[in-house]
Amino acid sequence: MSDLYAIESADSLPSPSLILFEDLIDRNIREMIRIAGSVDRLRPHCKTHKMPQIVRKLLDHGITRHKCATLAEAEMLAEAGAADVFLAYNIVGPNIDRVVAYRKRYPAVRFSVTADDPRPLASLSRRMAEEDLTIEVVMDLDTGLQRTGIAPGKTAVELYEMLSTLPGIEPGGLHWYDGQYRQTEIAERKSAVKGGRLALDQLRDKLLVNGFSIPRIVVGGTGSFPIHAEYSDPQMELSPGTVIFHDAGYGSIYPDLDFIPAAAVLTRVISCPTENRVTFDLGSKAIAADPPAGNRCLFYALPGAKEVLQNEEHLVLETGKPHNLQPGDAQLVFPWHICPTVALHQSATVVRGGKISDEWLVQARNRFLTI
Repeated sequence: MSDLYAIESADSLPSPSLILFEDLIDRNIREMIRIAGSVDRLRPHCKTHKMPQIVRKLLDHGITRHKCATLAEAEMLAEAGAADVFLAYNIVGPNIDRVVAYRKRYPAVRFSVTADDPRPLASLSRRMAEEDLTIEVVMDLDTGLQRTGIAPGKTAVELYEMLSTLPGIEPGGLHWYDGQYRQTEIAERKSAVKGGRLALDQLRDKLLVNGFSIPRIVVGGTGSFPIHAEYSDPQMELSPGTVIFHDAGYGSIYPDLDFIPAAAVLTRVISCPTENRVTFDLGSKAIAADPPAGNRCLFYALPGAKEVLQNEEHLVLETGKPHNLQPGDAQLVFPWHICPTVALHQSATVVRGGKISDEWLVQARNRFLTI
């Protein structure tokens, strides 16, 4: 572990700092492609990294399709050179006008969004038609997560018929995010994922019989995409996201996945209040307050240490036995959930071959760039 995360001149880095290990990022990208079987089957999500440098790496590998969750991410993707951008988010309110502005700004980008309700879909259609524009709309399906999406069935068929006939709207296919499957045992997870796909396949067959176009089916997340990859389906696009950086949480939940954490936070001891307590500059503004307190990060160098208190700028560990740490001592910490942790940092220090090589802005952490 220490060789993978060695950093020359680490003493020069302020803390807390987000650190990216570029060699491991490259390795994770190659592993993602290996699992998918082909770059043509991938539509990776940028929500974890939010950085144009990562997008360009993916483009260099031949990955042409990309997924995002915010308009800022969509803009970042287009500016980085992505020609096919899927905003997997339902568009409502003023964001409808922002989508119109995006289509005008990037007419060469194949741009699509999701919908699961006829009312905002009708509003989007009206604005697109007013501007003499078109946009692909992918129907968001509820996989059982009950977060967004319409349940596969009669109502879904009716909604897809609607988006296939509205002016300014082109049918973009189906979105199937099954992130609720977190079984650690791969056999159990595989059974759950494949069982869930039955409803998806039945709906797809029904739509095709009715003569509707389904140009794509975007499926999966980090835990389920290797299972979906077992299907031979020319319309299917696999959309993992966290795998680029990976994290301690998914490493624990999905031990079958051969990804390595490629992002960490450098932190330092700021106080030693008792012989078995130590405080780091690692509050909730530096590492995500997700999951609940007590399991937000992993200190490989302090096995058995427990998180007992976290405030905005402080994290207190209880070591269980006397420690020999001193104020100023540095530690590399691995977030349980890397995605919201990255969004807390304006930039990341890049390490390659053990040496500090660059600084990358977390460009799309902002809700607004220019649109």
